[in-house]
This record gives sequence, structure tokens and C-alpha cells, in this order.
Amino acid sequence: MKIYTKTGDKGQTSLFDGTRVDKDSLRVEAYGTIDELNSSIGLASKFVEDVQIKEKLLKIQKRLFFVAGDLATVEKNKYIYKIKEEDIESLERIIDEYLPKIEGFDSFIVPGTSRASAALHVARTVCRRAERRILSLRKQEEVNELLIKFVNRLSDVLYTYARYLESDLTVMDFKKAYEEEL
Repeated sequence: MKIYTKTGDKGQTSLFDGTRVDKDSLRVEAYGTIDELNSSIGLASKFVEDVQIKEKLLKIQKRLFFVAGDLATVEKNKYIYKIKEEDIESLERIIDEYLPKIEGFDSFIVPGTSRASAALHVARTVCRRAERRILSLRKQEEVNELLIKFVNRLSDVLYTYARYLESDLTVMDFKKAYEEEL
């Protein structure tokens, strides 16, 4: 099998259900950003030493394939692996478990005081962008509402993990930072 098919040479690609769309369509942008998020989480996990968090991140990565697959399908009955309400509840349980372990949660912080937290903050920002892309798509086409909830909650999980793994919390002092010279 060859990796190149030449079918996309004119700027189109096939979705999961065989529908042909432009490569810069909102649908492709949405699932492409989910793919980028999945890769970002994979990279971040390489800096995480906590085994429990690493395992959860891998499970999340696997769920992101379901999100991307759903986004890559116009004819919804042709894709069966859907995000479920239970997946969202699982993300909420992660947040509920780790949030009490975080100091200064209600403060703005300078992100990334450890490699793991820095990488997770990058993944979080990619997740927020993926959410915006999905919302843009929803303005033009039907989108599974559970995907929006899942991605929104996932960004909270990534933030929670990043904050939990900060090694030396740097709380943002806006007045001091404003007065400092660059």
C-alpha cells in the first residue's frame, strides 16, 4: 500500500463516509484540529511522570479518535463510535478528583513551570481551538452536541492536570508585571 493516493492533489479529501470536501472546509479544519490535539496530548504525556495521569491521557487520546471520526462523517448513521454522556462524566470525575489538590486555583498563573505542565498547557490551548472550530462548523452543519461538551470538558481536564503538575507556581501579579520593563 502506498501512502500517497494522489486523490487530494486538487485540494479535496474524502470524509469517513466517502463524501468529498475541500481540504480547507470547516469540517476538515475541525477534525484536523482534533488530530493536532491528539498529537499534542501524546507529546505532553511523554513529560508526565504520574502513571495514573499518563494512563488517563492515553484513554483520552483513544476517545479523540471517536470525536474526529464523528466530525469526519456527514451521514451520521455511517459512524457508530460516538462519544457518550458517560465519557463527559468521566472527564468531570477527573476534574473533581484533582481540583482539590491544586493551590491558588482562582488565580491567573504564568503557565508551564515544568515540562509536563507546559506541554499540557499547549495541549489545552489546542483543545480550545478545536472547540472553536467545532462551534464554527455547527453554525453551518449539524454537529453532535456531545462533541462540544466533551471537548469543552477536556480542556478543563488538561488545565487541571497542567495546574496539578506545575512545579513552582508563578501567580500573575498584573500591576507588578505592567510596571516591569521588558
